[in-house]
Amino acid sequence: MRFRHRAAAGFATLLLPLAGLVGLASPAQAAATATATYAKTQDWGTGFEGKWTVKNTGTTAISSWTVEWDFPSGTSVTSAWDADVTSSGTHWTARNKSYNGSLAPGASVSFGFNGAGSGSPSHCTLNNDSCDGTTVPGDAAPSAPGTPTASGVTDTSVKLAWSAATDDKGVKNYDVLRDGAKVATVTTTSYTDTGLTAGTDYSYTVQARDTADQSGPVSGAVAVHTTGGTTPPPTTGSKVKLGYFTEWGIYGRNYHVKNLVTSGSAAKITHINYAFGNVTNGQCAIGDSYADYDKAFTADQSVSGVADTWDQPLRGNFNQLRQLKAKYPNIKVLWSFGGWTWSGGFAQAAANPAAFAQSCYNLVEDPRWADVFDGIDIDWEYPNACGLSCDSSGAAAFRNLMSALRAKFGARNLVTAATTADGSSGGKIDAADYAGAAASVDWYNVMTYDFFGAWAAQGPTAPHSPLTSYSGIPTAGFTTADAMAKFKAKGVPASKLLIGIGFYGRGWTGVTQDAPGGTATGAAAGTYEQGIEDYKVLKTSCPATGTIAGTAYAHCGSNWWSYDTPATIATKMTWARNQGLGGAFFWEFSGDTGNGELVSAISNNL
Repeated sequence: MRFRHRAAAGFATLLLPLAGLVGLASPAQAAATATATYAKTQDWGTGFEGKWTVKNTGTTAISSWTVEWDFPSGTSVTSAWDADVTSSGTHWTARNKSYNGSLAPGASVSFGFNGAGSGSPSHCTLNNDSCDGTTVPGDAAPSAPGTPTASGVTDTSVKLAWSAATDDKGVKNYDVLRDGAKVATVTTTSYTDTGLTAGTDYSYTVQARDTADQSGPVSGAVAVHTTGGTTPPPTTGSKVKLGYFTEWGIYGRNYHVKNLVTSGSAAKITHINYAFGNVTNGQCAIGDSYADYDKAFTADQSVSGVADTWDQPLRGNFNQLRQLKAKYPNIKVLWSFGGWTWSGGFAQAAANPAAFAQSCYNLVEDPRWADVFDGIDIDWEYPNACGLSCDSSGAAAFRNLMSALRAKFGARNLVTAATTADGSSGGKIDAADYAGAAASVDWYNVMTYDFFGAWAAQGPTAPHSPLTSYSGIPTAGFTTADAMAKFKAKGVPASKLLIGIGFYGRGWTGVTQDAPGGTATGAAAGTYEQGIEDYKVLKTSCPATGTIAGTAYAHCGSNWWSYDTPATIATKMTWARNQGLGGAFFWEFSGDTGNGELVSAISNNL
């Protein structure tokens, strides 16, 4: 599949003007004509290197400077250079050396430090004013309130109380946070939260705001389980309803495991494929260690509503998935290996399937996260055929690989695979022994999308996920119906075939024709990649103007897009039921709307 490549997960330099973030500072010289910016120049997981740069943006010389900031608990400075750095609790102060205090107009100076932990600075001041050069009141942010206590818990409500925060100018009010999201602002130190769900876990914290409207740190969290508790997990039926969660989505897309909860999607699925692990040197390997098990999530990003700490045994997406499974015990999670970018490693893996299977088992069942995963998914694009690169492992290689994985993982684990949907005569389905491998897998995720796209820059325009054929289709056999028919004809049981849905569209520009089959001048602009865009964007930026072959298309201006909508997904789910298919899967969660309307369409109609 052309879309499913791994985005680069490098770290951009963190530049923080830190406007309006204020802390206590020792008087030195007014900083209304100076700024201080912070950059994390290196990060090695358990520690990092930071750098502050002080710049004189005024017209007169500065004779000295003092930079102050707060680090969250667990983050600290371990050594520093070109400044004298001291601390009081979590508050840090850096003063110039004798040789670098004077700054002429326009001049700048930097000092650096090594740090432990993973936190970022906040409440920055430079010479008692804001680090972005604005003059602000010289009072500190309020302290953290006491950890709330819970009482009077019922099926639908809980009473919370906490000890007051302190502030040199006075506390104005408190924000009450449920699972990291604000549910109320009160002026007292108690609050009763109502409208809750019986038998459900919640996490509450409190944050104070002072009379200057500065917010202090969040309090400790109290866990609350409402009474009742006899309601069973959401009924999802016997069909598989699976979504891919991408490890890199936590970066530019800012999509976290918690979004599965807030969108309502977690209550409507049965399985998650975590994508992707790497395949290299004939082995399964970590894809992105920082995203997988090291990144510290803040309270508002966390499923539990509690921030990660620097010393906890497991962080990152794996820990968030663990929290999700605790909240939704019916969900099973598989670790998917390969994908478009990393499928080139399968040729070497297929040369020694038993060794490959052993390496995958050792990684998936690592004691640090063995409880997170319920099996393994293989996304080989494509065995004995061409994808990003061409493979010549032979028709039996895929069957042998899946057989070795089943032998190693056993019956208690799920073993699945993503497959081509090329139903053309002599196409990719014909290139490998998918029928033979079917005996070893629980199901196939048949990638019934990306049939057509702007890699054919001049067109013809065509829907990338047609359910059935239509007059003028550019390539015969490039439909969902053709793919499923070919798999079944080869002996793969219908119950082991899942229909695939793309939560995105593919598009061209320079198009004048409304109907499919028009000419184009190239790929339409996309947020992350040319020729591709999330459904959540397209539904409003280029609404569907027609349907063909069971999917939708849209012509807006000179752009032409094709994508699935809730209505076309309903049609496809009905078709999948009538075909006796095992369920549906989709790529991937972050393309959906904030309220999960595409996931709902799958769940409601399958």
